Amino acid sequence: MINPLHDPAFLRGLTQSRSREGSRITRRDAFRVAGMSAAALALAACGVQGKRVDPPKPSAAAGYWADKKKNGVLRFANWPLYIDKDGKKYPTLEKFTQETGVKVTYQEAIQDNSTWFGKIQPQLAAGQDIGYDLMVMTNGIQLGRAIALGYLVQLDHSKLPNFAANAGAKYKNPSYDPDNTFTVPWQSGLTGIAYNPKYVDGDITSIKELWNPKYKGKVGMLLDSQELANFGMFLLGVDPDKSTQADWEAAGKKLQEQRDAGIVRKYYENDYVDALVRGDIWMCMAWSGDIYQQVAEGQDLRFVVPEEGGNIWTDNLCIPKTAQNPVDALAMIDFAYQPEVAATLAEYINYITPVPGTQEIIKAKADKATGDDKKSLELLASSPLIYPSESDMARLRSYKTLTPAEEKVFEGIFQPIAQG
Repeated sequence: MINPLHDPAFLRGLTQSRSREGSRITRRDAFRVAGMSAAALALAACGVQGKRVDPPKPSAAAGYWADKKKNGVLRFANWPLYIDKDGKKYPTLEKFTQETGVKVTYQEAIQDNSTWFGKIQPQLAAGQDIGYDLMVMTNGIQLGRAIALGYLVQLDHSKLPNFAANAGAKYKNPSYDPDNTFTVPWQSGLTGIAYNPKYVDGDITSIKELWNPKYKGKVGMLLDSQELANFGMFLLGVDPDKSTQADWEAAGKKLQEQRDAGIVRKYYENDYVDALVRGDIWMCMAWSGDIYQQVAEGQDLRFVVPEEGGNIWTDNLCIPKTAQNPVDALAMIDFAYQPEVAATLAEYINYITPVPGTQEIIKAKADKATGDDKKSLELLASSPLIYPSESDMARLRSYKTLTPAEEKVFEGIFQPIAQG
């Protein structure tokens, strides 16, 4: 069972990552539908009507790539502090340029998925260049809409041998993008339960504790509909990826019972951490990075992925359909899956890496290191945050991929619970 905050390995690099986790909190907003359909949410920022573009047929991928050539230029849009940086330099990008000759213009242009999609959607709908050839989007509503509207390029996997050879099995053929047709993972993170041991006797291991009457008024839940729904389904032993409307209704009933019984103090956005530290709540659904930061600052909090299951979210590399340098973007994608490169990224980013082979590389570096460097690398290599066990990964689930019609039903069930 993942219980990373009992392991000091998770403290490595956390203070330097505070701004990165701040942006991670913002990413959760991308999943919050706030009563609108996914299309309405995605287009609200730009005030224009969505225009569906026929998604490319599988056979169209070869035709798309047939006349594309390397241009020696790449424009890369990512989230803040989400790649290794040394002063004003990006070592991984410099290495990519040295090996391929491709010069990279790198921008921390993405702050949250909904705003980003709202910004680029009108240009993509009109077939106009968005100014980037490669971007990172989280699995969820916006990525799903980008795929459904035909805004992403089908990847040429014949040019991604490093992904084929080195990506972990969990990162191949995800439910939100079968066969990695349009995306491959950049990094991942977890949603589990955080608790304050000052107020809770023993270890929390089960989602059932979030429904325990003895914690009446001391439980926090997340406002995000998809996060909330998954935990309701976990309670019932339902796999969200395979869930049906009947499962949603059953989970909604359990979540409503939890609320009606007064067990939930509040449904939180990203303000649950202070409440947990103060003791206003004793346990809460939580994003792992938030809790790691608090522990790094001296707070006595715990984090666990419960035995019934937890959520895993994945940030994905993808190529917009109007990319001017798609071959160069594809080269960067494959470059990131070289184990040595992925190990460097893991050392800096400190999230779950999609390349499990990096663990042995980091262990080998630790064997050669001395002093604090040796200790830090040993801790990183043993950290279940970066390298969850197979049994841990087997309990992690993503978010149900919803059609527009399903979104309406889904939100109609779960949104009133958190916002009613």
